Formats: sequence, structure tokens, C-alpha cells
Amino acid sequence: MAKLMVLTILGLGLAFFRDHRSSYLKRMNASREVKSIELPNCKFVKGIETGSEDIEILHNGLAFISTGLQYPGIKSFASGKPGKILLMDMNEEDPRIVELKITGSNFDLSSFNPHGISTFTDEDNTVYLLVVSHPDFKSTVELFKFQEEEKSLLHLKTIKHELLPSLNDIVAVGPEHFYATNDHYFVNTYLRSWEVYLGLAWSQAVYYSPNEVRVVARGFDFANGINISPDGKYVYIAELLAHKIHVYEKHANWTLTPLKVLRIQNILAEEPKVTVVYAENGTVLQGSTVACVYKGKLLVGTVYHKALYCEL
Repeated sequence: MAKLMVLTILGLGLAFFRDHRSSYLKRMNASREVKSIELPNCKFVKGIETGSEDIEILHNGLAFISTGLQYPGIKSFASGKPGKILLMDMNEEDPRIVELKITGSNFDLSSFNPHGISTFTDEDNTVYLLVVSHPDFKSTVELFKFQEEEKSLLHLKTIKHELLPSLNDIVAVGPEHFYATNDHYFVNTYLRSWEVYLGLAWSQAVYYSPNEVRVVARGFDFANGINISPDGKYVYIAELLAHKIHVYEKHANWTLTPLKVLRIQNILAEEPKVTVVYAENGTVLQGSTVACVYKGKLLVGTVYHKALYCEL
């Protein structure tokens, strides 16, 4: 009888493992084949070899690029060196990158590990750059003031909070106000692995201001990218492992109301359409994370690899 019980428990355990493994591979798109769609005028951005995880382009064509991310479980070519913020002028005929010098007496540059980034421009045209960083694989938001003439970033503040334990991406709605995604519920690396494997949809989106911090959306299977519509009325959140885009209406009190969930659609359009302008199977870029367009020019970034510049 005891032997039968052991075999039954073992069989149930194997079935549980098999079912979750199948679900995990499906969520990871493990069997997906990508049909290449090439652009005729593409080239690598010189000087980017250790990632271009996030890109933010100002209205004047200046692009900020975060590079050198080191993230648990993801291969990195940064070799323990601190990360950097690069600047690229998309108006140039042959754009080149410039490393922005970081100043500020209270900032530990040696542990800078930039991830998602976002900018906010105030009424005086002062540009603030907010950067998700992972010093010692923790999570902070670093607030900088962009000094264009000096090609530098002045560090103003480090933001930490218990509701920001596993930050991924950020979208600024003020100099010290932002929405951000936590891609995991757990901080412990072992528990994070099981969270992803079991498909525990426990990650969240948070609103932060100096006066209040609150969870504004929850229940994501790896909340990833976050952005806001140009008119500031809607917030978009990418749920990576569910392959969805969530659309929320933003209210005056900074709360979010869910409007719709999209798989791949043109957000809020009457006749949703999708145009794939570039696709390839990993032979050119590995682990792409972001794509930005400025005046017919496309910039594609990656977690730990190169960046690609194309003319559309």
C-alpha cells in the first residue's frame, strides 16, 4: 500500500512537472520561427557592444541609451564594469555615440547598472533622466539632470522603496513622479526562477511620487515595458510571458483603469492594424528589447548585445 502511494505521488509530481514545462516553453515562445523582414539601410551603432537595453529619444532627436546591464540569469559582456548612459544625435547623417559623464558627489558610479530609462522635460525645458538601476542586483531609480552643453548628467537623487523591489521599466510623468513595472514579485533569485517557471502572475505596476507610492495594476506574468500615450491619457504595460499589451486610462489622481488587453494591435484604433517593419531570427541581433523611430530612422536596442540603426 505504501509503495502504491509513493508511486502515485511520484506520478502526480511528474505530471505536474510535465504540464508546467509545456506551459513554460509555450510562454517562452520556444518553438516560434521568425520569418525575416529586412531593411536595406541598416548598420550597427559603433561603440555599442554590451547592450542597449532601453532608448529614449527627445523631440529634438537626441537619444539616450542605457548600456552595460548585468541582470541575474542573463548573459552579459560587461565583465563587471559599471554601466553607462550614451547619447546619440539622430539628426546627424552618420550618428555616433557619446558617453555622458556622470557627476554628483553622492553617486556611486562603480555600482551603476542601468536598465529602463525615461525622460521628463519641464516648462523651462530642463530635461530630467530617470534611470532604473540595479546596484548589487537591488533596485533603485536614479534621477539625473541632463546638461547638454557639457554632455553630462548631474545626479540629483536616488529613489528606493519597498514597493519597488524588482524594477524593469519606467515612464516619467514628472521630475520625481513616475510609473514603473516590477517584473518579479520575489527578490530571491531561486524564488524568482520558480515564479517564472510556474507562471505565477504576481508582478505589478507602481506609481511613485515623493508624497505617495501605490500599486496601480497587478496580476502580470512578468510585467515588462511601460509607456504613456503622447497626450498623457493612457498608460501601456507589456506582459511579456502572456504576450499581451494592457491599455489603462490614467486619471487625475494617478490611478489606472483597465480599458482593454491587446495581443498585437494598434492601440485604441477603430481598425487595428500591425505592420512589421523589421524582423530577423537572431543572426543579427540577440535579445532585442526596444525600438524607437525618429523622422524615418529606426533605432533597435538589445539586452546585452549591439544596437541597430536603420533608415526606413
